[in-house]
Amino acid sequence: MPTSAADGRSPAVSGPRQGYAGVLAVPEFRVLFAAEVLSILAQVAVQVTLSVLVFQRTGSPLLSALAFALGFLPHLLGASLLSAAADRFPARRVMAASQGAVGAVMACMALPGTPIPAMLALLAVTGAIAPVYSGSRSAALADVLPAGLFPLGRSLLRMAAQTAQIAGFSFGGTLLLLVRPSTALLVAAALMAASAALIGLGTPARPARRAAGAAGAGGRLLGDSLAGVREAFALPRLRAVLLLVWILPALAVWPEALAAPLADGMGGGPVLVGLLLTAAPVGTVAGELLAGALLTAERRRRWMVPAALAVFAPFPLFLAGPGPAVAVAALALGALGFGYTLALDALLLEATPEALRGRVFAISSAGMMITQGLGFAAAGAFAEFAPPGAAVAAAGAGGIAVVLGLGLRFLPGRAAGGGPSARPPS
Repeated sequence: MPTSAADGRSPAVSGPRQGYAGVLAVPEFRVLFAAEVLSILAQVAVQVTLSVLVFQRTGSPLLSALAFALGFLPHLLGASLLSAAADRFPARRVMAASQGAVGAVMACMALPGTPIPAMLALLAVTGAIAPVYSGSRSAALADVLPAGLFPLGRSLLRMAAQTAQIAGFSFGGTLLLLVRPSTALLVAAALMAASAALIGLGTPARPARRAAGAAGAGGRLLGDSLAGVREAFALPRLRAVLLLVWILPALAVWPEALAAPLADGMGGGPVLVGLLLTAAPVGTVAGELLAGALLTAERRRRWMVPAALAVFAPFPLFLAGPGPAVAVAALALGALGFGYTLALDALLLEATPEALRGRVFAISSAGMMITQGLGFAAAGAFAEFAPPGAAVAAAGAGGIAVVLGLGLRFLPGRAAGGGPSARPPS
């Protein structure tokens, strides 16, 4: 029997529909999906617009690059200091307020005569708010979808994010051809406001996961957020899952980070750089689709470690200096292994106490963005002292070691961190 929204659970999906079709059959998920696409289009359009605008005004490549970096770096600050909002207040209110606040900040960027430092500071504010929204959205997803469909919902949101991000760069560039930068910023603000309105009008009200005045909740948002970080890392099983969430993507981006020198070593030009950059994203989307459509939750858990190993298996090939076709094909085929993330999402949900759910998801998403950025920087630093092929091979060896060191404990039937045996997600 369908349950009411008042009890904090999603109405049951009618019929036996499973897989991605079952996820998309949930009306509330479709609202969150559409809101996410609008949000990403707005964010990427702002980054493109500010990058162009800053360069036009200053002529500084460094400041222009900061227009991209400052949209991501403050995620760690927001996740550490503000993430408790995702648990202490109703999810709908937090998500709508976060998107509305980001839209208002984007509108402020469009004010005539806004100095460049002020624009960059405002961009940093949007990055600090983002983890609060992502934590609330991911926690709400666990209420919207049954546990067995939760990883598939996360997978669809990731694929939507990748697709919308690529489209967002084209959208932002086209927008700048048609209107002034200030108008482009207002368009982005309107998209973010539309995302907030979709959430506010299209999702039901649910109570907060953890009342602000409850025992142990802490009296202040800052203190509660920091306490949530400490509590999350005090749980050995959750800590291991978070390390897998963060470290593996940070090592997997090394071929992308070194695409230009790798292409140069193969005698290729910009076209080969583009192919090297797109091989992994294309393989990733295909891998997630295949894992979600063809494997049950239990089989995804059983294949998580082999799939994660497959991501890094092609990396040592770069020591031998493969040709362009082999390099692109190897990266694309290896990226099919990113289907492991569906099993990892289920593990993250299982390992997280419900009272910490919003904070943990905020920390998880923010940490992944930060570690991927560090991965790009580490790849470049390594390649200053070694050939790019050797750097990629080193990342592959590191990834394989992390998968074996942390991932094997989560195989079905294996105990994790001294606790009970890991059970497959329902």
